Amino acid sequence: METDTVTIAGRNDFAQWAIERARAIVAEQGGNLAIAARDMDEKAIAESGNALGAAITEALLEVFDGLMPESD
Repeated sequence: METDTVTIAGRNDFAQWAIERARAIVAEQGGNLAIAARDMDEKAIAESGNALGAAITEALLEVFDGLMPESD
């Protein structure tokens, strides 16, 4: 997933970033989870669910890291 730098100056900016990022994550990861669920493939469901969770976690950590002041 390609990442662009975004300046978050307030709550509205953060909300817009979160919406756009969630859409991208679901578009990328959600299809695999839906197919696995349709096929009732427990192993694939677990793998797809873990990938979706990892993508969400990565996005949250990315924005958190961006909010932290840089230390010298």
